[in-house]
Amino acid sequence: MSHDLVIRQGNIVDGTGADAFVGDVAIDGNVITEIGDVSGKGKREIEAEGHAVTPGFMDLHTHLDAQIGWDPMLTSISWHGVTTALMGNCSVCFAPVKPDGHQFLAEMMESVENIPRETILEGLPWDWESYGEYLDSIEKNNPGINVAGMVGHSALRYYVMGERGVDEDPNEEETKQMAALAAESIRQGAIGFSTNRLRGHKLPDGRLIPGTLAPMEEVVEINKAVGAEGGMMQVVANTPAVKMKIFDYEMELFEQAMRTGGNRLLFSSTTDTYGDLPSLLESYDRCVGKMHEDGLPVFGTTVPRRGGNLSGLKNNFFFSTPSWKELRKMSFTERLAAIRDEAFRNKLISEARDDEGCDAMAKRMVWLGPDESPNYMRDLEDNLYNEAKAQGKCGAELWLERMLESDGETMFHQPFFNMEYEKTYEMLSRDWIVPGLGDAGAHVTFICDSGWPSFYLGHWVRETGRIALPEAIRKMTSLPATVLGLSDRGTLAEGMKADINVIDMGRVAERHPEIVDDFPCGASRLLQKAMGYKATVCNGEVILEDDEHTGGRGGVVVGCGKRAAG
Repeated sequence: MSHDLVIRQGNIVDGTGADAFVGDVAIDGNVITEIGDVSGKGKREIEAEGHAVTPGFMDLHTHLDAQIGWDPMLTSISWHGVTTALMGNCSVCFAPVKPDGHQFLAEMMESVENIPRETILEGLPWDWESYGEYLDSIEKNNPGINVAGMVGHSALRYYVMGERGVDEDPNEEETKQMAALAAESIRQGAIGFSTNRLRGHKLPDGRLIPGTLAPMEEVVEINKAVGAEGGMMQVVANTPAVKMKIFDYEMELFEQAMRTGGNRLLFSSTTDTYGDLPSLLESYDRCVGKMHEDGLPVFGTTVPRRGGNLSGLKNNFFFSTPSWKELRKMSFTERLAAIRDEAFRNKLISEARDDEGCDAMAKRMVWLGPDESPNYMRDLEDNLYNEAKAQGKCGAELWLERMLESDGETMFHQPFFNMEYEKTYEMLSRDWIVPGLGDAGAHVTFICDSGWPSFYLGHWVRETGRIALPEAIRKMTSLPATVLGLSDRGTLAEGMKADINVIDMGRVAERHPEIVDDFPCGASRLLQKAMGYKATVCNGEVILEDDEHTGGRGGVVVGCGKRAAG
């Protein structure tokens, strides 16, 4: 018997947490049809000896809702083994929407997630009103990988209440309308509902995005309707809430939503500590542990390393004295020429040397280094300020030297969460934590954490050995499939969908982030490629080979209702 594709003699890590074994994987159409010793030939075969063969990875925190309209390969995540992405996080999405609401949703996404509104308005077709119609529209663009979408609380509020939804609470009838709309979205194929509690998520005018201060009764009522249709709930909690003494209220909201909705809940989590209060990890352990004891399916997601901003000559994230502000107004070519001019460069250095703000910024910057892969694990004491001081320079002077040496291509990392290495490891070790939170598609010019799967495998599995490969793969495959409620993906088994990676564990790593100008309206964004991926298969289609896209696109929209597995 012949097969469409056979992957030969790989180390099969099936996603269940079981030990690896050597074998073949046969694929016909979009389904795995045989695993083990496959005697039949493949119309195409991939030699995987010495490579890990795993299920495709799942990224549960992206903001690719706009980018999917013009970048069907959903870069950067499709370079890093991801075959399923969850969109619509943090309450922000593009449906449901009335014709006069496009501007509001685009501006909200720009303000919250740093995706230019002009890019969104010009790059999307806006040929929908309902959430189901939005999913139909993006699927017509033939995505490279699978996508699942959540309907956002902010969009629901604005659709039902208009401008009142920003500052006022809904009446009983409006709450019922939002719940009905959310339920209809799930039936039309959305996989869940997302809401925001984080006070830092604001509209361009400084007001909180709709739903941020929603009373518990409103959130619970909407989620009850979502849960009745099989959908999940995602929350970005008020992360500094432990400092604000309302952490327990946030956790009570989680609990009540799940008890009434009977569904799964995912929240964004970090390890940070505020003053002398308990760390967020300790506080989550206390509350999540209790919910798990009660059988409530609550999960968190976190980046498996320090996360934060990037600073380089190609983006606008650098010092802010008058001459540096002048530099910011220039194009990259003009900036490079300007810092090569000795007189202007000396002016930049002189201003920065006398500015305490520049010193403070330099103390938070760590160079990503000259090697093929960026060094995110450099000691925080080895920051730009200390490194420059040891050479008798100010931070800005050394920053400029590094830019000149690299023709403006190198970058510095300015992390601001998951700052404690051991606490990050502890969080990753929790049964309820899914690695992720890369924010792909968001903060497009100054944050690029979407290469997290390659770091997770390269650092925690290969370099330190602190996480075993079968467990690491389980955490990126079958565990997130459980969160999403997907029964046909996440493990390598006969009858499962053929989302598969073939990985060189001796090489897998992130490449350096870089700035490109490939968004609509000529907008810039960060991207980050990977190394070590011999192949990625999505629904039986080889979409990546030897770290490069093949041109194949195998993705579909997955979800509930009419898009449920079956």
